[in-house]
Amino acid sequence: MADCVFCGIADGRIPAKIVCEDENTIAFRDLSPQAPTHILVIPRCHIASVADTDRSDTGVLGAVLATAVEVAAAEGLDQPGYRLVINHGADGGQSVGHLHVHLLGGRPMTWPPG
Repeated sequence: MADCVFCGIADGRIPAKIVCEDENTIAFRDLSPQAPTHILVIPRCHIASVADTDRSDTGVLGAVLATAVEVAAAEGLDQPGYRLVINHGADGGQSVGHLHVHLLGGRPMTWPPG
């Protein structure tokens, strides 16, 4: 989608601090980090929200999660631990209408998160 900021990052029109990319996903540093490590992992294809997926999207969803796990390991977060978050809708905290996973780490995470 031409007006989607994350699609612009995925296709190179908008600059970002990219940490990992492949044919299906791209991971980049969040502009407003909420933890010492805060990376967003998105599918290259536009999906507005996790609620817009169904079982036919398991390949895309699996690729996003696999990339998040790989990036966490590359960032040295696999042993101390990290958090993966997917927000949906305004009340869920989603601020960009493109499915994305937040990878947060580098400090102990508290519970409840919100």
